[in-house]
Amino acid sequence: MRSMLRVLLAITCLALPAASSLAGEGDPYTEGNVVELSFIKIKPGQFDAYMSYLATTYKTMLEEQKKAGLIVDYAVYGAQAGSPGEPDLILSVTYKNWAALDGLEDKTEPISNKAFGSQDKANAAQIDREKMREVLGSERIQQLILK
Repeated sequence: MRSMLRVLLAITCLALPAASSLAGEGDPYTEGNVVELSFIKIKPGQFDAYMSYLATTYKTMLEEQKKAGLIVDYAVYGAQAGSPGEPDLILSVTYKNWAALDGLEDKTEPISNKAFGSQDKANAAQIDREKMREVLGSERIQQLILK
């Protein structure tokens, strides 16, 4: 748990602040980027295979999403799992704001289909990744920038 807190602190420090704010003028903060965190447990002997996937197809898809303006940034963090139920990796994807998530699947599906060749192949690849890792959960957080 302590390692996850360190990652969250690092993400907060690294996340790019959004220019717009939904917070009121009198509030002591403005709303920043929204970060989606995925907590991943790598299955024994699968670290290199999963990292290879991340360095190729995953990175290609996220770079395309970045070019299209759908995401601000992304990152992969190694974590020291303190127990079997804690993640080995934390994946982060940074969005400009909550509105960037509206209709996101419809916008990212063509990018995914291009990377995998079709939706059927993308679905098959998802099943293949299950052999390498377990998704322990995900969380969306928003940076609050103090004035």
